[in-house]
Amino acid sequence: MKTLRNMFIAVMAMVLTAPGVGAEKLVIISANDTHSQIEPAPDGNGGALRQKALFRQVRNENENTLFVHCGDAVQGTVYFNLYKGDVEYALLDSLGYDIITLGNHEFDNGMAGFADKYARIKAEKVSANYDVSASLLAGQFKPYVIKAYGDKRVGVFGVNVNPVGMIADGHYDGIRYLNALDVADATAKYLKEVQKVDYVVMISHIGYNSMDPREPNDSLIVATSHYIDLVIGGHSHTVIKPNTNYSDVLNADGKVVVIGQNGKSGKIVGRYDVDLDTKEVKYSHISIDKSLDAAAAQEKALEAWLEPYRHGVDSLMNNPVGESARAWKNHSYTSQNWVCDASLEIVKKISGIKDVDCAIMNKGGVRVDMPAGVLTEGLINSMFPFDNRYVVLNIKGSDLLDALKSMANRGGDAMSKELRVEFNAKAEILSAKLNGKKVNPDKMYKVATIDYLANGGDYMEGFKRAEKLWVDGTPYGVHILQYVKDLKSQGKKVDSTDEVRMKQK
Repeated sequence: MKTLRNMFIAVMAMVLTAPGVGAEKLVIISANDTHSQIEPAPDGNGGALRQKALFRQVRNENENTLFVHCGDAVQGTVYFNLYKGDVEYALLDSLGYDIITLGNHEFDNGMAGFADKYARIKAEKVSANYDVSASLLAGQFKPYVIKAYGDKRVGVFGVNVNPVGMIADGHYDGIRYLNALDVADATAKYLKEVQKVDYVVMISHIGYNSMDPREPNDSLIVATSHYIDLVIGGHSHTVIKPNTNYSDVLNADGKVVVIGQNGKSGKIVGRYDVDLDTKEVKYSHISIDKSLDAAAAQEKALEAWLEPYRHGVDSLMNNPVGESARAWKNHSYTSQNWVCDASLEIVKKISGIKDVDCAIMNKGGVRVDMPAGVLTEGLINSMFPFDNRYVVLNIKGSDLLDALKSMANRGGDAMSKELRVEFNAKAEILSAKLNGKKVNPDKMYKVATIDYLANGGDYMEGFKRAEKLWVDGTPYGVHILQYVKDLKSQGKKVDSTDEVRMKQK
């Protein structure tokens, strides 16, 4: 009898610990803002083949998996310049993403430039706060998706950034935006109370914090939420370290809700080990680095598919056009100063308007770092990939000051050497001088910029009230490429200063 009893206990122990029995576990893998980083980045990290190998490994080791992408799959390398998203959108399926949402850069070439390509993606697309029914994306999106894992049901919904002030006018026609703060917890409540899901995940492309304080963000949504269990975000390129005050945010009921985000360029991905019974989640990062190279070398089919695209990229990346005196980061003051000073010089030359007072650009328009030494055509194209055009504005001083306040709201932005601005923590302009003289609210000024900003992008409402004296017909990156070539022909190197032209006091 004792022997039979022991056998019964052993069998029951095996049953209770067998896969698929007992507590349901779910592994979620997320990426965001991969920005066309098909190959490893200049620092050696990232790369689609490595990501493919990792995803395959995670699937093989875990019964329940979910792979999500939080938007901005495109824009940032020559792959997008040459192939307009063909590579990146196909990779979303090749890598095996289950659910995706839109980023703002998907709209860079207009909706007609990606709607058909997006329609071919097999991954499910979610957005609860974009009504796309009157747009070219009609029929492609659901507000949420419900997945079953054993006896547990998981609801996943998406929220997206307000296109006004973030996406170029005319590039999101037909989309009706609903405020993410109004939609998010209401959707989660519906999923739990009506659809009877056990766990709710919000995937978002609104940012951990907001560029404009009037716009919602992930941390604000969690703080006002009762029903969201996990947030996986993008847009702000934040590397949210696990087990910190940034990742573990209290909701409206005082419960900890994890928020995750993984920087940009696919250098790291997020992993969320979720216990669907207890709702506990363990958040961690996985580096996409050379440790995955051996496994990536086995991805022969993907390697062969990428090869013809690589050939076109290599032809540009190996074509030298100039030289840089030193290296600097893409969002650094050096980068901001160089692009503005160069743009003012270029605009005066090609527009014929010699009395342009200054240039104002957006630091976000420079997408990659400047290396020291040889500069290639592909690198310059990657630095300035947008289809924006130079504009000269005739703007009243009061509207210029309003635009400077918008720039202060995002911590300052790029301006040419003629301008000096100081602002406080409330983004109030304390001092604004042009060529050493205080900006006069009643005076008219000529400002060189790009059409994205001139049309109110990055919340530059003051620019929208200005008169457009001249609009160029060529993408401004083409002019910057020629500018670099001209410097080379003159025996000069690309260089700039590190001075802070717009600073907080």
